Amino acid sequence: MKTFTLTSEYIEMNKLMKLLNLTETGGQAKIAISQGLVSVNGVTELQLRKKLRKGDRVDFDGVLVEIV
Repeated sequence: MKTFTLTSEYIEMNKLMKLLNLTETGGQAKIAISQGLVSVNGVTELQLRKKLRKGDRVDFDGVLVEIV
């Protein structure tokens, strides 16, 4: 499991995926999200710019990321 330390109120999911190199580009992150390949707290998430806050967990392609 990876962790991401939040330095503001929230981070948008597509930006988090790009920052952590879960996808090579922001466009690939958007495609993965729109295809239902990403879950947040165990629920499939289709919002490209879902606001993630402390305590949220993102799961994509076998990688679990916890927002701290």
